[in-house]
Amino acid sequence: MKIYRIDTPLEKKKLLKQLECDKSGVAIMSKKMETLLFVIKDMPVGAANILKQDALALGAELAVPTGVVTCSQTHYDAVLMGTPRQLGYLVRKEKAQPFGLKKLAKELESFLHESRHMTKIMGVVNANDDSFYPGSRYKERTAVEAIWKMIEEGADIIDVGGVSSRPGSEPVGADEELKRLVPIVDTIRREKLFERARFSIDSYTPEVVAYALENGFSIVNDITGLRDERLGVLAKSYGAAYIVMHMQGTPQTMQKNPHYDHVVLDVDRFFMERIERAEKIGLGREEIILDVGIGFGKTLEHNLMLLKHMKHFTHFGCEVLIGASRKSMIHKIDPAPVEERLPGTLAIHLESIRRGASIVRCHDVKEHRQAIRVFEAIEEGEIL
Repeated sequence: MKIYRIDTPLEKKKLLKQLECDKSGVAIMSKKMETLLFVIKDMPVGAANILKQDALALGAELAVPTGVVTCSQTHYDAVLMGTPRQLGYLVRKEKAQPFGLKKLAKELESFLHESRHMTKIMGVVNANDDSFYPGSRYKERTAVEAIWKMIEEGADIIDVGGVSSRPGSEPVGADEELKRLVPIVDTIRREKLFERARFSIDSYTPEVVAYALENGFSIVNDITGLRDERLGVLAKSYGAAYIVMHMQGTPQTMQKNPHYDHVVLDVDRFFMERIERAEKIGLGREEIILDVGIGFGKTLEHNLMLLKHMKHFTHFGCEVLIGASRKSMIHKIDPAPVEERLPGTLAIHLESIRRGASIVRCHDVKEHRQAIRVFEAIEEGEIL
């Protein structure tokens, strides 16, 4: 008799089916095979005591500081843990409780109903001379040649932009941005490349976004995160998806001492606000894509925290995009010029996929396609 450890909670149903368990048993037992952890910040002491008792009664647990029982403070941080089944029961129970537990229950409920999306690769084409990675800079015909190459290498989406957003970069006028992009957009339409991949316009200029959407682009990639509602209206009118990215400040100021009270919660609050704004325009959550904005107004520590908690942002029900391709955070961990940061890029992107991201924005399509295929083969392989 031998034993080995299983460390694939996403494959729990597959494991039980391989054992030829009863169908109803698969549904019940799979919910017992995964423990979820949630940090709750600044919880009123009354709520902590009620939640502690209710969690214990269901077989779950709430870890709290020793002072909670004696109410020595008014608010505490805590860690809630339990299986999806236990926490589902807890959600229903807390909806009738005071001290803000009803609101907490609704937030917890959003984490228990996540959806999975097929992984997609987004190739990057920059029609400018100052993007931080020289290998992504193209003009007119060379841009179209690069697009064809990315499609052949397996890109699902091509993200085309005419203005650099690297730290310290300066904005350009709409006329100049259009001058850079119109020839590329027109060639994409003329060569019917929309039949081979989806195209995203990386811009926050209404005139540029409108031109791209009029000519077949179907995604708006907005680094300002819907600061200008006109962009959302354009996306809605053309049936386009919308990427809401978080950025603290502007490209000119974003890396000047970025600060957060708690980067995960602050970015979460930003997404909640912008999703509400998008929904008022008429965009559904299936049309909204979230990007935490690695390197956009974040220190290395902020970036690592966001990557570690990438799965957190799936609770909105939107797809999550990761874009850390060759960025300076890799250099800060292991010094290397931008041309030598592909290994670090792959490490970040594969780990982000494992933690819930489904769209990978990158410069190296071929290498990402191979890495993702190997990663998925491991995840989908037999367990027994």
